[in-house]
Amino acid sequence: MNNDFRLLSGRPKEVDNSDKRDCWFVKRRRGDASYMIHRMGASASSSITSVGGDSIQAARLSSSGNPPDQHGIAIREKKKKMTGFATLRKKFIRRRRSSKACDHGRIIRDLVSTWSHLEATALLEEYEALAALKDLHVQAELARPPAATYKQDLSKLYDYKHCSDVDLVYRGACFPVHRALLSARCPYFRDLLAGCPGYGARICLELRTPNLEVQMFSALLRYLYTGDICPHDATLEANLLRRLSEEFGTPNPLEHDLRYLLDTGDYADAALVFTSDSDYQRPDSGSSEYGFRPKLELPCHKAILSARSPFFRNLIQRRTRSGEDHTERALHIPTRIVLDESVIPKRYARVLLHAVYLDTVDLSLIMRGNGCGNSAGSLGEVQALTHTGRVRPSPLEEAMELYQIGRFLELDILSQGCEDLILEYLTLESLPTVLKWGSQPHGSAWVHRQALHFLREEFQPVASSSILHQLDHAHLANVLQSHFLQASELEILQAVLKWGEQELVRRMEDREPNLLSHTVHSVTRKGLKKRDLSDIELREILSELLPLVRMDHILPPNSEALAQAIRRGLVSTPPSHMIGDERENLRMNAWIRGGKKNGFFVRPRLFMPYYEEIKSLIEEQMVQEADLVRLRRPRYVADIPDALYMVDEKPRPMGTAGVDVLAAAFPVPDSTTLAAMMKREQKLRQSPSCQRAISLPLSSRHEINRQVRLRVVREFNLPDTVADLLEVSILLFLFLNIILESLLKINSNKLLSLHSDRNSKQENFYFKQLYFK
Repeated sequence: MNNDFRLLSGRPKEVDNSDKRDCWFVKRRRGDASYMIHRMGASASSSITSVGGDSIQAARLSSSGNPPDQHGIAIREKKKKMTGFATLRKKFIRRRRSSKACDHGRIIRDLVSTWSHLEATALLEEYEALAALKDLHVQAELARPPAATYKQDLSKLYDYKHCSDVDLVYRGACFPVHRALLSARCPYFRDLLAGCPGYGARICLELRTPNLEVQMFSALLRYLYTGDICPHDATLEANLLRRLSEEFGTPNPLEHDLRYLLDTGDYADAALVFTSDSDYQRPDSGSSEYGFRPKLELPCHKAILSARSPFFRNLIQRRTRSGEDHTERALHIPTRIVLDESVIPKRYARVLLHAVYLDTVDLSLIMRGNGCGNSAGSLGEVQALTHTGRVRPSPLEEAMELYQIGRFLELDILSQGCEDLILEYLTLESLPTVLKWGSQPHGSAWVHRQALHFLREEFQPVASSSILHQLDHAHLANVLQSHFLQASELEILQAVLKWGEQELVRRMEDREPNLLSHTVHSVTRKGLKKRDLSDIELREILSELLPLVRMDHILPPNSEALAQAIRRGLVSTPPSHMIGDERENLRMNAWIRGGKKNGFFVRPRLFMPYYEEIKSLIEEQMVQEADLVRLRRPRYVADIPDALYMVDEKPRPMGTAGVDVLAAAFPVPDSTTLAAMMKREQKLRQSPSCQRAISLPLSSRHEINRQVRLRVVREFNLPDTVADLLEVSILLFLFLNIILESLLKINSNKLLSLHSDRNSKQENFYFKQLYFK
């Protein structure tokens, strides 16, 4: 059985797991020495300052062959002392700089050094709950609807019979099929269809294989379309499969045959024609059939185009219904699908067809050379990116333009392939461009989420570079609201102040009269010092960002940056330990939850150096004591739902103001989709990561539910606002179930007595169905 199945299905393809790596690490900078040195610390950079200049001069003197005089020896001794002091001074400077580097582990250990084991364990539980929540958050950020593969699309093509051109009749059953696919896949059908040319040919089959049922013949055709056959089907017999392979031949892998159709153009019944407006002005354009001279024409197959793209399918079906292709069929010429080069540049033509046929996006197929440059206004959205004075756009910009072409042609596999490429090209330098593009209506929301995640994870190097000044206010506010920002609060405060000062300088330059912009009195020319900046205007610029900095968690508490910001009036509310007395428990209450609600607690961010240090500190202590403490700690009371209404009272980020019901701000899914979403949510709730997050004592059910629902709506390609609708639907569903069960239980006898006529059975059935709906 297995051997016969191999004969019918061809060579089994090896699965390549090399691409199944975490997409967060695809974009790491390869070969970036400065990045590695920054991660390894100051000791990673080699220093040559310890080599003094006296040895070089001594070598020069010794090479001359003349004995040095006493005056020369004195000069060399003096230079040697000066060089030694210079080297020592550089060593002290290097040591001072390394000591100024923030040792996050030591700082958090100093904070908890006076805490009890109970308090340190409480902080660890906060971090563990946040770590579990981050796992769900990352899963929700990565969620997107899977793009259909060519196997899935060709299977639907066989089911729905789009653009079929041949009818096969077997035992009275008619099978509309596609000539190009069967001819490329099966030698038997290749010879059969070659003898019956023409559109709409009807061929009656007489097979040599006896006792072949209609269902088995349909499964055989589906296998030719998809390359997959179910080996667990009970109707498949070994002898039958052997006879079928002998009669029909052993087909190649589906990818091999699709590549053959793409490379050779055999059995092509269509052609993609790329033209531009300038072609209409050519003096010899009248010699062409369509009145203009095509610049590029690529053969293709209507069956594959209609299977992969709803755009092409609707276009081909519209031409068929209108009768435009009758002349082409009579003359046996392919159908020409004309594409405007100002919308879809011809240099992307082969990349487009490669994605249609083989599910891969290969930027090396972009055509270069004369006549294949950028078209003016290609979709119009990325002109600001491509018009940078370079001869050709960067691969990142080409991937962005191809993404928009995929969206225009409704080719999901091309769009998602471009999203993956953009993520691979994401670096610190390209981060502002990707963030701005992803936040625009024509950009990718999925790419925007990954770019924000990259910014959260790499906030420390971003804050120490000029990339910080290129970030928008909205993007900075977004990452500051996150619990998972990878930076200490002191670094966050310094980055916010740095960004605000640069924004203030930019505003001052914009307000500068044009007469002074190129003189020595210009702000740009003479430069500005910190004392020249207006603290009042700076406070206005940072009025929405500074409240997002968790001032109570700035370590060390006596930081000069924090004190200076308070003196300048930028921080309206100082940390809690600066208010009132100097009791140590006030600073502790800002990090952990107390038995009673207090206004000092602020949830700490999941800064990984802090988390790892606290975890190692707890592991050093007694395991038995830690177990006892964990058993004694109660669950966070604010997250226990009400037993009567099962409603979480925590404020939702959207609220009622974000849902515009009258204006239909977002598409409302139908009942079938909503039921599938609810089923998917229940399945995700049973996943190990979700169960682990729920089991932790300080986990927030509201935040867990939010991340699960965001993942569901993103997998169904719906906007994030539908997550609130999904929550309301689940609560309404549970509420109606309780009411209906009560009504049916109480009034069942009354309902039956009201319908006791001769049609009572039908009416009672209809009434119950209506109630359940």
